[in-house]
Amino acid sequence: MKKTFKNSASQLVMGLSLSCISVMINSGIANQIVLAKTANPVKCDIFAYVTEKDPQGLNVRSGASTRNKILGTVPTNETVKIIAVLGNWVKIINASDGFKGTGWVSVLKLGISTRGYGSNGVNLYANANQQSKKVGRVSPDVNVNLLGCQSNWAWVEYQGVKGWLKKEDQCGAALTSCS
Repeated sequence: MKKTFKNSASQLVMGLSLSCISVMINSGIANQIVLAKTANPVKCDIFAYVTEKDPQGLNVRSGASTRNKILGTVPTNETVKIIAVLGNWVKIINASDGFKGTGWVSVLKLGISTRGYGSNGVNLYANANQQSKKVGRVSPDVNVNLLGCQSNWAWVEYQGVKGWLKKEDQCGAALTSCS
């Protein structure tokens, strides 16, 4: 009888453990734990502007997730300085209007314009360096979708082409040219 009870208790503990693991995996908790421990933001040093259409502005959060607390908002077309990127989130500091401080916003709600005024456009590169292959050309003074950043390079998309835009070719202001 003792042996049967011991096996039943072991089976119960094993079943509960597997159930907990299953709940964590299916609810995404395991992914959040792994990401929280292993994710390191990439440092950036660029400017972008808010493209969010919500009249309330773009939510600035305490962390890189919609589950994090909202710290404030930044109005549409205002400029933000990006200091880091983590997946589809960027860490910003001190918007030109609205939020003051440090927080996280969705990179998909930000844009950048190109410079190259008086020229036939600017180059997009395969990697964040000028020695890499040129993958496309963007007309001067055009809005492009911001996808991320690395150091002072912006990863952008223009007419289906993704590439890196060097700092000299970026304009982070929505309503004025960066001449």
